[in-house]
Amino acid sequence: MVALVRTVAYLGLEARGVEVQCQVAAGLPKFLIVGLPDKAVGEARERVQAALAAMGLALPPKRITINLSPADLPKEGSHYDLPIALALLAAMGVTDAEQLTEYIAVGELALDARIVPSPGVLLAALFASGAEAGLICPRAQGAEARWASGVPVVAAPDLASLLNHLKGTQRLPEPQPGEVEPRLPGPDLKMVKGQETAKRALEIAAAGGHNLLMIGPPGAGKSLLASCLPGLLPELTPPEALEVSMVQSVAGTLEEGRISRARPFRAPHHSASMAALTGGGLKVKPGEVSMAHLGVLFLDELPEFQRPVLDSLRQPLETGKVDVARANAHVTFPARVQLVAAMNPCRCGHLGDPALACSRAPRCAADYQSKVSGPLLDRIDLHVEVDPVSAADLTLPPPAEGSRQVAARIAAARAVQTARFEETGARTNAELDGDALETFATPDEPGQKLLMQAAQAMRLSARGYTRMLRVARTIADLAGAENVGRIHIAEALSYRRQAPRA
Repeated sequence: MVALVRTVAYLGLEARGVEVQCQVAAGLPKFLIVGLPDKAVGEARERVQAALAAMGLALPPKRITINLSPADLPKEGSHYDLPIALALLAAMGVTDAEQLTEYIAVGELALDARIVPSPGVLLAALFASGAEAGLICPRAQGAEARWASGVPVVAAPDLASLLNHLKGTQRLPEPQPGEVEPRLPGPDLKMVKGQETAKRALEIAAAGGHNLLMIGPPGAGKSLLASCLPGLLPELTPPEALEVSMVQSVAGTLEEGRISRARPFRAPHHSASMAALTGGGLKVKPGEVSMAHLGVLFLDELPEFQRPVLDSLRQPLETGKVDVARANAHVTFPARVQLVAAMNPCRCGHLGDPALACSRAPRCAADYQSKVSGPLLDRIDLHVEVDPVSAADLTLPPPAEGSRQVAARIAAARAVQTARFEETGARTNAELDGDALETFATPDEPGQKLLMQAAQAMRLSARGYTRMLRVARTIADLAGAENVGRIHIAEALSYRRQAPRA
């Protein structure tokens, strides 16, 4: 007899259907798992056998073959334990094989037959919704699975309870969707003394989703400004929250099905590897740039990152996705992030202060800043100098305008962009391109004249020209202007890094 149970394989944020086929045939006792299993799937043999023994069941003294179909698709992860156990139990006649065809099953088995969490349940639930099937998953992840609307979810604490539920002798409670986490308060812009230019650049970056680089001496407030950014950004919409939660589900960081409407803020250390930042590894997992999808990726001490690691961000910043190619897998993760970076002007950090600067200035500044490649800098829309804060500035009273007032202006500008791009697929001005850029960001005649003069004088690349127009469009939105004018172009140009002369 051959019993079938359906499950899924994860390739990036895509779930592909997999059939777990179990055959119990005459022959020497043996338990085989075939179909390109990795080590975790191969070890399922021991976990399943121990779980059945904990329930008082023994494997029949026959040849047991588990085939994971399609056989040419790599199978990774511990979530195959439960479907393998169910297929084996169906082949042994312990449970109804026909009934199991109505479900997608995922979950890891403990040695005492408990069903424990495994990454990717939200993706499996969405796949089950598309396949018009139910989902069998660990009880701890039932709340996560319920976010996929319309999917019958059986969330079982252990294998015995699941079998009793399938037989009708016990009724497992229907799980409820996980809670929506409240937005936690963060640093307020009132904590930042002075730095009006940097605050203005931060507001523009938040309003249009633009990339931002802050350059200044140690202690000037660059990290504090970046940490204020999450409090300025609008909450995720329900579809956006689901996108972010899918990435978290695959990474295994979605705890108890709690979904947050706050935008992600990731700040990896400068010792991060390329795989940690962009994704990959032996078992391909999303990196920091994908964990920050639809949020902020903050890179402090930018030149201290390895140059190849930084350059690996060039494609994600341009396309909004990461393509991870390996010999045994080719997966794509979303990476629509807002890059915010901070750096000192030189290694000692005091380039502009004759009393504190090192003896190698200004040569040390050129050497230090050259660690960041020109193509990466060209992808950063706003470059702002953060001046040192004096003792007199620190004694001033807190500014009257804080994060709440700035966030209100940003929300209004974002609302304008949402209405403008309703039929284009773009979310913010930072995604403007092609015909939409020409339609919505073409400046008036005085602005066009200034733009052409500046493009030649500053040697703007085609990318820099486009990104400067996007910033000007955001400045116009913050001002409530329908068209981009000369004043908006002028302010956008003030934040643009000028190419060095030959």
